[in-house]
Amino acid sequence: MATESKIFAGPVTKVLAEKISAKFGQPLGNVNVMRFSDGEIQTSLEETVRGANVFLIQSTTPPADNLMELLLMIDAAKRASAKQVIAVMPYFGYARQDRKDQPRVAIGAKLVANMLAAAGVDRVMTMDLHADQIQGFFDVPVDHLYASTIFLPYISSLNLPNLTMAAPDMGGSKRANAYAKHLKADIVICYKQRSKANVVDSMTAIGEIEGRNIVLVDDMIDTGGTIAKAADMMIERGAASVRACITHPVLSGKAYENIEKSKITELIVTDTIPVVKQSSKIKVISVADLFADVFHRVINHESISKHFVF
Repeated sequence: MATESKIFAGPVTKVLAEKISAKFGQPLGNVNVMRFSDGEIQTSLEETVRGANVFLIQSTTPPADNLMELLLMIDAAKRASAKQVIAVMPYFGYARQDRKDQPRVAIGAKLVANMLAAAGVDRVMTMDLHADQIQGFFDVPVDHLYASTIFLPYISSLNLPNLTMAAPDMGGSKRANAYAKHLKADIVICYKQRSKANVVDSMTAIGEIEGRNIVLVDDMIDTGGTIAKAADMMIERGAASVRACITHPVLSGKAYENIEKSKITELIVTDTIPVVKQSSKIKVISVADLFADVFHRVINHESISKHFVF
C-alpha cells in the first residue's frame, strides 16, 4: 500500500503552501497555532498523520516565533507517529551566521540545524542557502533547490541585447558566473566596503558596464541598500538598464523606499517570503511548481537533479 502524504504549513508561509498543495494535488492540512496569554506557542495538527509522509512548510524569517512554530510542528508530527517528517524551509533563516567571522559570535545556522535535528526532522528541503556548506551542518538529507530554475527562463524571455550578469559583492561571484555561463553573457563584479551590517560605505565595479543591460543576482535582499547603490552606480557609469533577480525578499527597514528611489528597472523575487507591499518595480515569481514537483519526486524516490541548474 502506498504511503499517504500530508502537507501542513505555518502561518507565515501559508499563501505559498496553499499554492504548493494545489499543484501537488491535495488540500492543505489544518494546523492550529495557539498562543497563551504570555505569548507561549502551542501547535497541533488537526488530522491524523500516522504512517504518513508529512511535509511541514515554514520559512524561518524573523521573528523567532516562526522557527519555534516549525520546531513544534515537527515534534507534533513525530509524536503522532508520522513515517517521515520533512521540514520545507523555502527561506532558511539565520543562514548568514554560517561561521565565526569575529571573536565570540554564535554560528546561528548550525544552531538551527541542531534544533531541527533535536525536534526529529527526517529531511530538510530549502532554496538558495546563503552558503552552500550549511548542507553539511545536517546529518539528514538536504534537498537544496536553486531559484535559477525559474529565474533563467525569465531572463531569457526578456531578450536583452548586451546582457551582462553581475554580482553585488565578491561573495556572489560564483552565482553570477554560473548564470553568465548558462546565458552566454558577460559578467561584472561589484566590490563594496561596509563599516557595519546593512550599511554600504562605498562601491565600485570590475568589468564592462557602458551600454550593457545588467542583471544582478543574489540569494537575498534585506534593506536593499546594496542593490540600490549598485544599480545607481551602474546607471551613472552608462549601463542601459539594471535589473536584479533575488531569491529571498527579506525587505526590512527602508528596503521598499530604497528600491523605489533607486534607478533599478525591475526587482524580480520569489515568494519564499511574502512581499508585504506593492511596488511597480517588484515582480514576484512563484516557486510553488518547483516545490510541488520535488515533493512528488521525493515520495516516489525519483531523482531531483534536473532542478540543479548549477
